Amino acid sequence: MRRHYLDNLRWATVLLVVFYHVIYMYNGVITAGVVGPFAPVQPQDAVQYLLYPWFMVLLFVVSGASARLALERQPPKAFAARRTEKLLVPSTLGLLVFQWVLGGFNMALAGAFDTLPPLPAPVLWLIMAASGCGVLWFAQMLWLFSMALVLLRRFEKGRLYRVCGRLGPLALAALGLPLWAAAQVLNAPYIAVYRFGIYAFAFLLGYFVFAQEEVMERLAAHPLPFCAAALALGTAYALRWFGQNYAAPPAVNCPLAIAFAWAAVLAAFAAMKRWGDRTGPLAAWLGQRSFGLYVIHYLPLAAAAWAMDRFLHLPAGVCYLLAAAAAFGGGYGLSALISKTPVLRWCVLGKRKEKRHVSG
Repeated sequence: MRRHYLDNLRWATVLLVVFYHVIYMYNGVITAGVVGPFAPVQPQDAVQYLLYPWFMVLLFVVSGASARLALERQPPKAFAARRTEKLLVPSTLGLLVFQWVLGGFNMALAGAFDTLPPLPAPVLWLIMAASGCGVLWFAQMLWLFSMALVLLRRFEKGRLYRVCGRLGPLALAALGLPLWAAAQVLNAPYIAVYRFGIYAFAFLLGYFVFAQEEVMERLAAHPLPFCAAALALGTAYALRWFGQNYAAPPAVNCPLAIAFAWAAVLAAFAAMKRWGDRTGPLAAWLGQRSFGLYVIHYLPLAAAAWAMDRFLHLPAGVCYLLAAAAAFGGGYGLSALISKTPVLRWCVLGKRKEKRHVSG
């Protein structure tokens, strides 16, 4: 049976990612490569502190669980080939074919074109392609973890999986301690999103722990305590670090940040398993298009934000609304258009042809 709560967690988290980027485009905390704030202090910037610590951790846990289910249905070689097509192609070839356009807008927002010396067109194109990586860091890391998982399965033989199947809610909560330890290591310098330690551990937790229905049933029996803990820790985190860079140490990997992140992940799984393990036309539609929205949304968002900042100078509320319309509407619209375009859909979305139903 398909686990609808995993599908729902995935598309719901992607929607939060898009919403986060709308707020981020006008934030006053991390201002490089964005339009920047409307005022010295913006209460709406608190959204970043309430989302950033946990939503990508959650996506990696969901991806790890989905990888386990996929490997139960297909041999490792087919899994590796599909993950390469789905993840590596869009995050490498897609940069050169399509995402270089986003790189141009990112550089324009950062004022890079004003400081660059005259360059040959091919060199400028490569720089723009590198600048257009954006959200594709997730696909790059997920591909690396998936390839490592194929190798790991040759040695693990299911022993750790069986041990993890006995975990209960308290043991799951205690996994926040090794998650904190993982958050302290393998963090790339200068590029804050490449947090290999915590994201690799979250992916493996998804594979070994959260893919097991028995474990999820035990967790889903207690959603309210985890939701209350996430709310309390998130409030404390936002109050403690508001105004400081939440994406860099010490804010990003302090004990409070990791405790909040893990409580939010457990709350999301417990609540969705308990109350959201179902689907319908809207949920199916959102699930089928979540990857396309994730990959594409930042381009129309950046283009709209750049145009409004350069030509229109609108009130803050109007800018947020139009930016959200561009991110969601443009993301879904461009994704649908690209899905119908041969070659481009493979380069940008890892699709050979448009499908009516999407497998996990």
